[in-house]
Amino acid sequence: MKTNYKIQGTPNSPVLIFSNSLGSEMMMWDELVPYLLPYFRILQYDTRGHGGSEVTTGKCTIEQLGEDVIDLMDDLKIETAYFCGLSMGGLIGQWLGLNHPERFEKLVLSNTGAKIGDDERWNTRIDTVTKQGIQTIANETMERWFTEDFRKQNSKRVTEIKAMFLRNNSTGYTNGCAAVRDADFRGKVQNISVETLIITGDEDPVTNVEQAEYLANKIPFAHLKVLQARHLASTEIPKEYAQVLLDFLVGDTNYARGMHVRRTVLGNAYVDKANEKINSFNTDFQSFITNYAWGEIWTRPNLSKHNRSLVTLAMLIALNRKAEFKLHLRAAINNGVSVSEIKEVILQSAVYCGVPAANEAFASAQELFKEMGVVYEKT
Repeated sequence: MKTNYKIQGTPNSPVLIFSNSLGSEMMMWDELVPYLLPYFRILQYDTRGHGGSEVTTGKCTIEQLGEDVIDLMDDLKIETAYFCGLSMGGLIGQWLGLNHPERFEKLVLSNTGAKIGDDERWNTRIDTVTKQGIQTIANETMERWFTEDFRKQNSKRVTEIKAMFLRNNSTGYTNGCAAVRDADFRGKVQNISVETLIITGDEDPVTNVEQAEYLANKIPFAHLKVLQARHLASTEIPKEYAQVLLDFLVGDTNYARGMHVRRTVLGNAYVDKANEKINSFNTDFQSFITNYAWGEIWTRPNLSKHNRSLVTLAMLIALNRKAEFKLHLRAAINNGVSVSEIKEVILQSAVYCGVPAANEAFASAQELFKEMGVVYEKT
């Protein structure tokens, strides 16, 4: 099965997978991504029959859609990940939590239920779309997805989402309807062992607060968050939604978030060694570094970790801080900076910081490359 996907972020970061609602493409998550990239590699994909993924014939089930996620993880050599699924994506998340708990660190089940709707509702929708086309339900779908205030104040965004919905292949969409219709985890969700966050909107007419409370009460390690939104909460309030995800997946303090980013940039071995050296004399300084440098600056969304590494290297060359330069050179490699990019930064520094500083940087870089086994062409 051909799955359309994109993955963004630095290679040393844990992976967060987003799974879409019925009738949506992976673009539905785009506004959240900048807030999350300091912490994760973000994997977005189009569900089978949606967007750029293959439309298959025959019966479609949540089990198939869940196996598609596992196949994609295997293809990308992702051993474990965090997972966030909304509506149909939340049903996929439940199946994954039941059948592949060892592959997931935490689950987020958003605007979903153990059972969504009834057969009559789904059969009617399948019949309508099959006979009259997807456009016949587009307006009512936007009303279910977004509050009236959002539709009035964000008409451009609603128009974009409606255009996305109208791009649906009718067969792919109705196959998805059948998969949601036939999914029923009411007798199973109590067996999900992965720590789980349940999110819903206080005005969600599709998967309401009662359904969210059912999941939160049944799943052993579950937490519930109710937001002021309708069904597509992640699109309606992306910044608030992203912060809810970070509170659950990473931590709700600057220190927890800073330690998470510090580990993804510098590596667990270095951070563990640094933590072993904490004592009564330096503990306040170590706390300051983690809270401020890593928790407040490296987590800002407007500059990628890749680019922050380039800027940091240039400044450390100018300041002639050899030990810190080597430390952040290792971090830059963890952040996906290439040997060629490092060379260009050092060459640029030769012009603006002086040849001796650049000469020292080249020597330090080659020392570290040798330590790390980094291969580059020799002339």
